Amino acid sequence: MTTIAANLQAVRARIAAACIAAGRPLESVRLLAVSKTWPAASIREAIAAGQLAFGENYVQEAIDKKAELASLRPDPDLEWHFIGPLQSNKTRLVAENFAWVHSVDRLKIAERLSAQRPPDMAPLQICLQVNVSGEASKSGCDPDQAAALARALATLPGLRLRGLMAIPEPSADPLRQRQQFAILRRLRDSLPMELDTLSMGMSHDLEAAIMEGSTLLRIGTAIFGERQYP
Repeated sequence: MTTIAANLQAVRARIAAACIAAGRPLESVRLLAVSKTWPAASIREAIAAGQLAFGENYVQEAIDKKAELASLRPDPDLEWHFIGPLQSNKTRLVAENFAWVHSVDRLKIAERLSAQRPPDMAPLQICLQVNVSGEASKSGCDPDQAAALARALATLPGLRLRGLMAIPEPSADPLRQRQQFAILRRLRDSLPMELDTLSMGMSHDLEAAIMEGSTLLRIGTAIFGERQYP
């Protein structure tokens, strides 16, 4: 078993234990392997271990990896999620190459994605990113603006609003972790529309996220290891 396969096994065990503790079915939580900065070879190892959904922050890097992995046989049904800050000049590439976008926080970005999503592709699944910690350095709309923005996003053709995403302030305190995740859960529950996704929880806080209702965990370090940035 490769290191990545062993890490995936350990992460899945953590998720299963957290679901039991929260009284939730295991199938209510999906695992997104955050493969940003890692080469296609690492993704191949994860695919061999049964992981098919991957999250990327950098558009061109992700497109290059998709091309490199296109030769895999049998052809796995991979699902690519864009989870990083999205600039206007990158929306067309994202609209044409990804199944999900977790980081929509402005109507302008959503409108560009809507206009640029190829009509022969399935609707682009999107999450509205909310800044639950109020940090100036964080992307995401203000919680007070989320309802109006969600209503606007839900009307755009070529997109399907699935839920909310957040990157809370880092904390080693499980209570603080849960408090921040609870803000997103309560906000999702207060919106006048059916949303099935809470994209929240990473390697260090996945247990707290599951306790507060996460349906999609974004796990990188616990699967691939500490990132080496150039």
